Amino acid sequence: MEPFRTIESPGVPLALANVDTDQLIPARFMKRPRSAGYGPFLLFDLRNAADGSKRDNPLDDPLRAGAAVMVARRNFGCGSSREAAVYALQDYGLRCVIAPSFGDIFMSNAIKNGVLPAQVTEADAEALLASPALIEGRAIRVDLADQTIAAGNLVVPFAIEAVAKTQLLNGWDDIDFTIAEHAKIERFREQDARARPWAWLPK
Repeated sequence: MEPFRTIESPGVPLALANVDTDQLIPARFMKRPRSAGYGPFLLFDLRNAADGSKRDNPLDDPLRAGAAVMVARRNFGCGSSREAAVYALQDYGLRCVIAPSFGDIFMSNAIKNGVLPAQVTEADAEALLASPALIEGRAIRVDLADQTIAAGNLVVPFAIEAVAKTQLLNGWDDIDFTIAEHAKIERFREQDARARPWAWLPK
């Protein structure tokens, strides 16, 4: 998994609350293998009308070309537990979603796939959505180490759990995180074997 340190790119303003995983990727596209890429189907029904015509959607705005950041409203990624919702974001090129709150399972899936769920206050989310930098397609800077988001002159903090931050900064999945604690685990095993020899099978 690619480490997440600092990214700087145009942002996508998605001024919607309760964007669920069914909207992020409709189920009919999940029959495809992951290797085929889910990016084209991100928010498909919000971007395309039933007759095949394009809806007005910020994802398709040329100002957002190469965007790696999305700003949304509360309860992003609610609904079903489909991990493909994160795949769609990632395959599209988005590495960070900024919102006041996230669906719990979505947040876990995002972290495990290297996508940063940056949690801000509702007031800061609205300030970002209204910021000239975001509206005009200028670069938004997200710094995970400092836990800050900068959009022009506007700088806001974001929250993330310490373990998730460590995993993202290092590009670790759960197994990598466990391996990083190998020395501590071995010390515990040795101490516990001395303290409770009856609990350990002979080698």
